[in-house]
Amino acid sequence: METEMNLPIEELLAFFKALSDANRLKIIGLLATGPHTVEQLAASLNLGASTVSHHLSRLSEAGLVSARAEGYYSVYSLQTDQLEQMSRRLLKRENLARLAQNTDLEAYDRKVLHDFLTPDGRFKTIPAQEKKLLVLLRHIHQALEDNRQYTEKEINEFLKRYHDDFASLRRYMIDHKLMARENGLYWKI
Repeated sequence: METEMNLPIEELLAFFKALSDANRLKIIGLLATGPHTVEQLAASLNLGASTVSHHLSRLSEAGLVSARAEGYYSVYSLQTDQLEQMSRRLLKRENLARLAQNTDLEAYDRKVLHDFLTPDGRFKTIPAQEKKLLVLLRHIHQALEDNRQYTEKEINEFLKRYHDDFASLRRYMIDHKLMARENGLYWKI
């Protein structure tokens, strides 16, 4: 069995596929109230027994429902513990974040920098959209020296390299906690 650290995308897809149908969700809802037969579920949902059997099969494959024989009928039950355990395991933040492995997480930043920087590294404009502004501010942040305090005049000159509206850039850098200010001195956070 795969470890949590090596969670296959297929398992997550199977889980979501099992839950990705309105009738299957209704079946889960009905089974949450107690065990039901196919016939009971079909009558409650106004569906054919074969359709309900198909949905139960999909839910069973995902480990969300189980059946037990009772006379001539199969009685289906929701595997609540299994559902909760799978949800906790599959939907952990670190497992979801792993789904983005092998993607280019810096592609958006490169695109924004390409769109907003002139060949000499100045900003064409200061973007109104905060997401794009943050990309440009992080670009400035990387260029600031670590463990250095800048006077207001020095930070203004530094920011003028990027845009003539250095006062706005300075305020944005402080507002977005990329730079701190105290007693007329500025430094990288």
